[in-house]
Amino acid sequence: NGLITSFLCVATVVLTPALLAALGFTATGIASGSIAAKMMSLFALFYGGGIPAGGLVATLQSIGMTGLGWFGTGTVAGIGSIVGSMISSICNVTVKIEGSP
Repeated sequence: NGLITSFLCVATVVLTPALLAALGFTATGIASGSIAAKMMSLFALFYGGGIPAGGLVATLQSIGMTGLGWFGTGTVAGIGSIVGSMISSICNVTVKIEGSP
């Protein structure tokens, strides 16, 4: 039970920055031709030519450039821990069929 929770907690903290970089949210800015660039273009069209501060694209780019920080690391770790606990609970269900030994 605790092993799955711990694994997902660590995995989410380690993989979140790697996933953002793979999407194109890099330390040097949004990568040309990436999914992040397409998101930025779509959001700019939706918002009339600009990207709002604090919006999804701006937040993801901020994390991509600076990392998660203490609050982000704690949040992501907490989410991983909750998901791990849920998966562990689902996997540890015992079903007893009546009439079986």
